[in-house]
Formats: sequence, C-alpha cells, structure tokens
Amino acid sequence: MTEYQSQIESALREDRVIDITTTGRKSGQPRRIEIWFHNLDGALYLTGLPGPRSWVANLRANPSFIFHLKESLAADIPGRALPITDIAERRRILAALLANMQLPPERNKLDEWLAGSPLLRLELDLAAARFPNT
Repeated sequence: MTEYQSQIESALREDRVIDITTTGRKSGQPRRIEIWFHNLDGALYLTGLPGPRSWVANLRANPSFIFHLKESLAADIPGRALPITDIAERRRILAALLANMQLPPERNKLDEWLAGSPLLRLELDLAAARFPNT
C-alpha cells in the first residue's frame, strides 16, 4: 500500500464532508456539490433527508462521478454510485446510518427515510485517485 492509499483510507474512515461531481442528466455538464458521505463498516454511502435531489437523478442517469476528498486530504477519486432499492437492505443500512447521525427526533424517522430518502453505495477506484495539491 502506498502512502497516498493509506492517507485515502484514513480520510474515508475519518472525514465526512466531500464534494461530488456528477454529470447533469439533461445538460451533460459537470455539476459539483458539497455533501456528507457515510462509512459503515468500510462500505461508503450517500444519502440525504427525504425528498428529491438533482444529484440523485444525475447519478441514476450516469452513475460515474468524482468523489472529492477535501478535509484531511485533497484527492479526486473516480467512482460509481449504485442505488440500493432492496427494502430489507435499505432498512438495515439506513437504520445504522441514522443511529450514527445524531439527528433531532423529528428528522430521525426510519419509515420516512425508507420511503423518501436516496441511498447509494459508492464504489471508488482508489488506484486512479488524483491529488490536486501535488
């Protein structure tokens, strides 16, 4: 394992705020947003409060994206986002994520998250990571 791979793996365990760059489903143009990611036992996820999100629609149309680490390390990592649709899997993962998020009770309702929140598993190509500050 290289020094950079070790730093990336550490950042994936410790950091929470990233940017993602998706491809606009209508425009075809890059769209960059700030978002939280979640690491649950080494698996990486994106989710959000219940409701529609443009970034989710973009990832459903084109699952390839760039995962931009920016807290403890600056790195741009290509990846794929895979929607999780199986209800039992969604329930298990969202329950664990909600337990870790420490949201106020009015925002921590598993049934609402199951019905209306996006949930995507991330596959990152760590070997293809680029380091903008090097």
